[in-house]
Amino acid sequence: MPRLLLTPGEPAGVGPELACRLAMQEHAADIVAIADPGLLSRTAAQLGLDLQIEPFNMAWKQSSRPGHLQVLAEPLCQLEVPGHPAAENASYVLNCLEQASRLCLSGRADALVTGPLQKASINAAGVAFSGHTEFLASRAAVPVLMLLTAPQLRVALTTTHLPLANVAAAITTQRLREKLLILNASLQRDFGLAEPRIAVLGLNPHAGEDGYLGKQEIEIIAPVLDTLRGQGLHLLGPLPADTALLPAMRKHYDAVLAMYHDQALPVLKAEAFASAVNITLGLPYVRTSVDHGTALDLAGRGCADPSSLMAACHTATTMVTRRLRPES
Repeated sequence: MPRLLLTPGEPAGVGPELACRLAMQEHAADIVAIADPGLLSRTAAQLGLDLQIEPFNMAWKQSSRPGHLQVLAEPLCQLEVPGHPAAENASYVLNCLEQASRLCLSGRADALVTGPLQKASINAAGVAFSGHTEFLASRAAVPVLMLLTAPQLRVALTTTHLPLANVAAAITTQRLREKLLILNASLQRDFGLAEPRIAVLGLNPHAGEDGYLGKQEIEIIAPVLDTLRGQGLHLLGPLPADTALLPAMRKHYDAVLAMYHDQALPVLKAEAFASAVNITLGLPYVRTSVDHGTALDLAGRGCADPSSLMAACHTATTMVTRRLRPES
């Protein structure tokens, strides 16, 4: 029975609503929320949901029951106001993540599923914070890779939450090699692909146009791909980003490695925003997340769509099950 930890994220966003709606469904996992119990109780009452909040018992696992949610209590610093994040609650959000990280790293939980948080509120509290991915990587002290999956497309990112002006300098031989090896290993382990095919995008328009539009493809990307091909990886590229994601091209690969955050994600999100899942590869445990933000304009209105969180939980359960029973 996989144990999944759930952090709802920003208390003033839609995360608490999504967590409550998730708890009304049946899951093939033991789901434990790390949150303020009062926040979840108030949210469930506002939604008219008959949700029972139960204290978390570390000693035993149980399949989640619709209408019941185990909660490992972490108190809010300030009462939530839907739609209006408070910097005072930044420590609450980070404490939830710290607890989740520790439990997963110690082996007492198998996976972490995260709801959306408000980076600006955390930074406003004086904490340098760029995202879940970077936070969890620093706690585990391992290199990681962000992968977003949808029914028809998998997209990984060489760089993540980095200003565009800094991207070119970050595309190094070491980083590119590291990300490709993580992606190849995960496609084998977590997605059951014995010989995964990875399409690698160029950094520049038209993949550099033979050096006329940039030389990173010639000097960095192509040499790395050639080296890894010699080690048995199946790599295509570097490919022009403006055509590599066309539906006709996708039959040639199992996943795409993009060079920066907005190079390929608009295509994936335009096609499958509600069902896309964000996965952090490279951690010693499974981590998945919703593929959307806090939606402050929807908070407190009772109309948030839980599809992405449901998909994130399903993906985490599937990945953990495959790791525990590779033959399945």
